[in-house]
Amino acid sequence: MSDLSHYRNIGIFAHVDAGKTTTTERILKLTGQIHKTGEVHDGESTTDFMEQEAERGITIQSAAVSCFWKDHRFNVIDTPGHVDFTVEVYRSLKVLDGGIGVFCGSGGVEPQSETNWRYANESEVARIIFVNKLDRMGADFYRVTEQVRKVLGAVPLIMTLPIGIEDDFVGVVDVLTKQAYVWDDTGLPENYEIKDVPADMVDKVDEYHEMLIETAVEQDDDLMEAYMEGETPSVEDIKRCIRKGTRDLAFFPTFCGSAFKNKGVQLVLDAVVDYLPSPTEVDPQPLMDEEGNENGEHAIVSADETFKALAFKIMDDRFGALTFVRIYSGKLNKGDTILNSFTGKTERVGRMVEMQADERIELSSAQAGDIIAIVGMKNVQTGHTLCDPKDPVTLEPMVFPTPVISIAVQPKDKGGNEKMGIAIGKMIAEDPSFQVETDEDSGETILKGMGELHLDIKVDILKRTYGVDLIVGQPQVAYRETITKEIEDSYTHKKQSGGSGQFGKIDYRIKPGEANSGFTFTSSVVGGNVPKEFWPAVEKGFKSMMGEGVLAGFPVLDVEVELYDGGFHAVDSSAIAFEIAAKGAFRQSIPKAGAQLLEPIMKVDVFTPEDHVGDVIGDLNRRRGMLSDQEAGLTGVRIKADVPLSEMFGYIGSLRTMTSGRGQFSMEFSHYAACPQNVADKVMEEAKARKAAK
Repeated sequence: MSDLSHYRNIGIFAHVDAGKTTTTERILKLTGQIHKTGEVHDGESTTDFMEQEAERGITIQSAAVSCFWKDHRFNVIDTPGHVDFTVEVYRSLKVLDGGIGVFCGSGGVEPQSETNWRYANESEVARIIFVNKLDRMGADFYRVTEQVRKVLGAVPLIMTLPIGIEDDFVGVVDVLTKQAYVWDDTGLPENYEIKDVPADMVDKVDEYHEMLIETAVEQDDDLMEAYMEGETPSVEDIKRCIRKGTRDLAFFPTFCGSAFKNKGVQLVLDAVVDYLPSPTEVDPQPLMDEEGNENGEHAIVSADETFKALAFKIMDDRFGALTFVRIYSGKLNKGDTILNSFTGKTERVGRMVEMQADERIELSSAQAGDIIAIVGMKNVQTGHTLCDPKDPVTLEPMVFPTPVISIAVQPKDKGGNEKMGIAIGKMIAEDPSFQVETDEDSGETILKGMGELHLDIKVDILKRTYGVDLIVGQPQVAYRETITKEIEDSYTHKKQSGGSGQFGKIDYRIKPGEANSGFTFTSSVVGGNVPKEFWPAVEKGFKSMMGEGVLAGFPVLDVEVELYDGGFHAVDSSAIAFEIAAKGAFRQSIPKAGAQLLEPIMKVDVFTPEDHVGDVIGDLNRRRGMLSDQEAGLTGVRIKADVPLSEMFGYIGSLRTMTSGRGQFSMEFSHYAACPQNVADKVMEEAKARKAAK
């Protein structure tokens, strides 16, 4: 069996355009996996193999590739940078042991890098930093490392320094060994020489060398003491300390270079081997009980344990459904029967493959630490645990964000309905942040997603990959409703129609709940006026009405209901009578309790050149934005604001017009807030019109 200490499961993540995919291409070239590097701007990179990725020059879905460097096996996942696809980043980080955060030498720490960094912190993934594109205009390695400190609150441990900058960037100095790596003009990664540190950099390298050792030895008290007494630790000892500090997230080894010009990537690969953890060095995954709480046991990373794995991605391609799996414990052989602990069903493993982006290599077995794909699994979804049928377990599941935007679609021709249904079924399995529902009244299909680009690409995939031409409606905002005041009320349901009747009387209080509490129900009835066996029916009645509010038919958030009294009839009362009473009570009382419309507020992060700041801020104000922060950098200004989603449609077009094409932005859902009355009136009018049209 393979030696797990030689495995590295790593992800590459960053902001749009920082050079993740180019860095991945260089890694594959250097490790001999590909012989010609494909460029993102030509639409030819290995990991961006979807048509939509090649055209737009962005990564949409994470791609997995395996390669070898210095006897170590790397399973590399190239993740998307665009905010609409952060679910891809999130689920990749969930199954990785380490990562490379790529930052643009001129753009620095950009909006999306922050989100991805936060995800990585939550997943406790050890990382090294690669400051890329140092050959670009306006690149400044030292400014970017300062931003890492300030914006991300992280400690960059500087391992290499750039020799020259922009057009004069020729190589890097390894701070630990004080050696200079200088590349020639051929652009070939292997054409470099190891030289002495350039004379004008000696003092700077000495200064950073000292800082490096001081930070590293803090990880080992004995070494630190010896160092204070004047002893110089060996390179091996320092590397050991850096490895420990990296794994504990105390600091992040920081490298620099230009992936596009093939400079500095080898040192990053060496760092993956030297400083990022193997599968056995990461805290093992916790196991869950039936309620979804940790039960104190863990999935130990070892080939000798029983089989435990997490399905982290489903992909449909020309060969059928692929389930990407990270194996945490045990072994898996072709022909084995495994249990999906979520569905309780077993499935036989027919084919297993190792992925090289969209190429595949057949496998007969795999073991703990491996990331593989299983072909043709039937009922597995993202986040399901796969395990040995004799030892059922559940790994910590994944939590996905709720969609905030929707569009109505219908096929152009009648025959397209069935085709669309099958295609959408496959797409939901692939992307848990993409949801679909059918409007019961109009029969329209509603697609829900994380942003305009997200849905735009889904429609494009339906059209091209599955051949379904769609008529697409206007984007709709996912509004919500709630209440603003507490009221006491009473409702009686009485029905007499020959034979036994129906009777249920409830006295209750309805009040606004805590933010994000959803629906809570309590009963303080004493004396048996509403017998205990009917309480669940009352709760069920109220809860079933939360899906459609009284103002515009949107779901209701954060309501507390307390049942404190009521009445029943010995013959005519039943659970169904009390459930109907609760439904009537909801309709009667919610309007009295100050019903209010809520709208989704987005955290918007805009980057603009300095001369357009006034225009951008003025425009955000017109969109009802609340500015929260403004920060000047060398190449422009970052403006942060909270803006209602309904005002952000088509924003990228306006921003490009205002900034002569140089502005960029990202946004993610922040919270729900009350709608101003004029907006609420308009939304309610539209809802009425939709109802009337049906």
